[in-house]
Amino acid sequence: MDKYTAWIWPRLEPFLIGVLPAAPPSKFSMHYLRKMACYVRTRDGCFPRLGWHMWRHIACGKLQLAEELAWLYFETFDLLMPHSAEERLECAEALSQCQTLRELDRQRGKLSVDTLQFLLFLYLQQLNRISLRTSLIGEEWPSPRSRSPSSSSERETKISSQNKNWDDQAHLTFIQTHLAELLELLVEPGQLSSSGQILRDSQLTPEAVKCLSLLLEGSVSHGRTVHPIHKLLSRAPLQTQAGFSKLSHTYSLQQFQEFLRQALCLNPFGISTCPQSGKKLAWALQVEGTLKRAKIIRNTHMAPPGSRLVLMLQVCKQTLAKDCEKLNDANVKLQRCSEAFIYLLSPLRSVTLDKCRNSTVVLGPVGTSIHIQSCENVRVVCVTRHLTVAASFNCTIHALTPTRPLLLPGNVSVTLGPFHTHYPMLEDHMARVGLAVVPNLWDQPLLFGAEGSAPDTGCYRIQPPSEFYPLVIPFQMEGDNCEIPWGLPADYQKAIESREKVVQEWQKTVKDAHLNKVQRRQFQELVEQKFHEWLLETGQRQELDSLLPPNLTPPTSVDLWPSSHTSNSGLHPLKDQPHEQPMGRVPSVC
Repeated sequence: MDKYTAWIWPRLEPFLIGVLPAAPPSKFSMHYLRKMACYVRTRDGCFPRLGWHMWRHIACGKLQLAEELAWLYFETFDLLMPHSAEERLECAEALSQCQTLRELDRQRGKLSVDTLQFLLFLYLQQLNRISLRTSLIGEEWPSPRSRSPSSSSERETKISSQNKNWDDQAHLTFIQTHLAELLELLVEPGQLSSSGQILRDSQLTPEAVKCLSLLLEGSVSHGRTVHPIHKLLSRAPLQTQAGFSKLSHTYSLQQFQEFLRQALCLNPFGISTCPQSGKKLAWALQVEGTLKRAKIIRNTHMAPPGSRLVLMLQVCKQTLAKDCEKLNDANVKLQRCSEAFIYLLSPLRSVTLDKCRNSTVVLGPVGTSIHIQSCENVRVVCVTRHLTVAASFNCTIHALTPTRPLLLPGNVSVTLGPFHTHYPMLEDHMARVGLAVVPNLWDQPLLFGAEGSAPDTGCYRIQPPSEFYPLVIPFQMEGDNCEIPWGLPADYQKAIESREKVVQEWQKTVKDAHLNKVQRRQFQELVEQKFHEWLLETGQRQELDSLLPPNLTPPTSVDLWPSSHTSNSGLHPLKDQPHEQPMGRVPSVC
């Protein structure tokens, strides 16, 4: 075998993070993207960089998308760009200082993207389309038309619950099936026939091949060093195989396409290979026998950046906590977890919750996106750049996010609340992934409806302050944060203070009752009984049991008498979250 044989595979992140887990607009069909590819090359300010204002003109004026939807795709593409944490923070600061819509639009106008890569990104949205035959032929530009919404919502919900964002075999099949169209978007318009077909002698420029590095990477002879495709083709023998001409400094499109078809293979760092090649991730907090069915696997010891995976499958009736470098910048998937309490207190790249139920998930800052799909009775506490929820029931999300939470079709009874916890390294982890405390749009969701139908505005609610209780993370950690750095919204802070006052008054009433020793014991036993019943009814007893070593007994009593702890905590002994003080040290050994 030639030592310069290339192995090329689809990158994980464009599919995992870049593709919205929903059916794309019909305007993203090849017919319209081909027209857009010609249009951007003939307009000033569109090529080789496409600014927000020109994209809005194309998206709203030509493709007839809503401006909110146009911005959604623009900022989603930006998630894939390798901006430094400092650049992300500077951008967040600039956006937070915008006082009017005009100032916000002016600030957005400073953003631009690579035009050809953005075209590839738009085409990639068809990954979750049921059929690509729907719009092979269309009008000059799309025109408004009435669509029957009868079954579109059902189809959208089905796609949301069965998306292919994590399916690396689907990624490979998509690239193999649509390779010709992807390359067509990269060629010069003059190399297309009057019918839009690629001419036989068409050429690809090195700049166009570099744009393909958004989608493809690889190695030489199964080497462990991974390169984007344009750097892989810097080797002369591979350039020759790919049809590079030293005279014209271009690639023969036909030969390049054939080279890719022979070199394409399954991602060796994808979810398909992770169970075989990955390592088990050890957890200090686990009771013997309870994780028999669970699979917790990582490939972070071998995968390049962007392909680092941690898979947590079927974690049931268990509290798991982890804070270690092996989680840093990893793409995490939690699937079919039930009745679990999971704390991942590290800076993460992306997180997906799939088919989880009756669980609480507390996450460190997530640099790109969190996707919650087909979940039931799940509570998620997160700081993230982007949040989507699809086909989920009775879920509560406490979030800090600079973008509007995206609610896809199929959601029922979703509750949005403010981020309400902290841990000592929170601010440091946020700085590492480039997330700031402002802007924070947790309470301004964007509803994404099936095309041709109105979104379901009744699928969510904002959590009332009367139902709000802060969450205390029950672990000791090193770090400086001892409270939520940016505080709580005024209404929620007022509700906490009001509850603190009630607790203090209750404690004063007990103290002023001047109960004798027997009466105090009887009253203590009564309250402890009620507290124990509450622990069992709410499922908090399970979490308390799993937090302690087997030789210790979990607390089953509450302090009825005033003390420095109860008077300052603001926690109602029978109504608050289960943890009023740290109960252990978060594990750091992987």
